[in-house]
Amino acid sequence: MANAANGPTFIEGPSGRRRYLDRLVAAYHPTHNREVNAYEKVMRERGRLLLDGNADPVWLKSLEQRMAEHGVAVAAARLDAIDKLGQAIMESASAFPGAILRVGGELEEALLSKPAVEVEAEFCERLDATRSHDAKSGRTSIGPHKSDLRVRHADKDMPAELCSTGEQKALLIGITLASARLSATQFGAPPLLLLDEIVAHLDNKRRGFLFEELEDIGSQVWMTGTDKSLFSQMEKKARFFCFESGKIEED
Repeated sequence: MANAANGPTFIEGPSGRRRYLDRLVAAYHPTHNREVNAYEKVMRERGRLLLDGNADPVWLKSLEQRMAEHGVAVAAARLDAIDKLGQAIMESASAFPGAILRVGGELEEALLSKPAVEVEAEFCERLDATRSHDAKSGRTSIGPHKSDLRVRHADKDMPAELCSTGEQKALLIGITLASARLSATQFGAPPLLLLDEIVAHLDNKRRGFLFEELEDIGSQVWMTGTDKSLFSQMEKKARFFCFESGKIEED
């Protein structure tokens, strides 16, 4: 299942983009969410021990080793997924703009030039060195929970955050469509797509392109919107439901 149409805006903080990134990654790495959750759980345990002030150094070291293992697994999955998705975007003949994707993060960048075991060891050392700082701030200052998804408009060679709102949405749609095509290729079946307010701010021509591409992918697609007329091109190809007064009825 993919729910990426209502993705992040590129001018907000990195947390929304990171969640969007991890949703994309989970489509190709089924254990990714489990690794993310495991990393965050151990990170919280370490944080509580540091706040207590009298933590056993041996126990802290054990937690930091687990953080490194899960953290590097998270970072490696992100790199692999973004590499595959980037290739899928380059090879697709979409009406939506192509995007150049990169993951900005210390672990991800380290993995580009070093083996995972070395990156794990270095991350452990840095966690040890930042204990005092993290205890005072109440936050873990380094790790994949700080990473960010960086996107560039390929044709304009421009960072997504500098593009117009319409261009940003078109980039997200293009990424979503490429992700769905890649899932269909990798797993032999297209994913279920949940697209919230997908046609808002798209002109009639772009809406037509979107519907054609969704039909070509072959996914079961659920799209939401507040104006039925925006879906008129799908009148004979889709079923319409109306949600009103707490009830859902076929329209």
